[in-house]
Amino acid sequence: MDQEFFTMPRIGDMAPDFKAMTTQGMMQFSEHIKGSWTILFSHPADFTPVCTTEMTGFALLEDDFKAMNTKLVGLSIDSIHSHIAWVHNVKEKMGILMKFPIIADIDMKVAKLYGMLQPGESETAAVRAVFFIDPSGKIRLIMYYPLNVGRNMDEIIRALQALQAADLHKVALPLNWRPGEMVIVPPPKTVDEMEERIKSNYEMVDFYLAKKKI
Repeated sequence: MDQEFFTMPRIGDMAPDFKAMTTQGMMQFSEHIKGSWTILFSHPADFTPVCTTEMTGFALLEDDFKAMNTKLVGLSIDSIHSHIAWVHNVKEKMGILMKFPIIADIDMKVAKLYGMLQPGESETAAVRAVFFIDPSGKIRLIMYYPLNVGRNMDEIIRALQALQAADLHKVALPLNWRPGEMVIVPPPKTVDEMEERIKSNYEMVDFYLAKKKI
């Protein structure tokens, strides 16, 4: 099997740059995402049922993502003509317009660059990948779903909120964290810091597990 199918960016890598045609025109990815958070997500094919539920889900929440300084960029291994026809069909049948750009990746260049083609699932259709990219262009979180299981939009938004909160407040987030709940303070790195922690007003399970409100 061609090794390029297995190329896969990792958390902490800079998002690979590319130039591609989209439903909003030609895009230089690094320029398009500069200064904002970005969610890059792939779907297996246009005019398919699970993908339609997912893409309309993103479209309905696009304003919420914009409020979080986050751009949406979709992708599938389809032509620009297929994308435009599908966007029109969904608007006509469901009244939902997918305004965010959808990459036409008919040559599979971007799908291979991001490890979206996984031969155990398909060699010609992208899996349901989600890449969270921060304003510096760094990949911060990656999700992969198989062809037959749709994504969870609540978790995508929760994960984005958690990443942004962690960056802003220099904290970590516990299991199932949601905005408004307590966050985890980084553990002490010296004995003096440990002593200060014990005297603090944090909610403590022990000195290494302390929570606070933000």
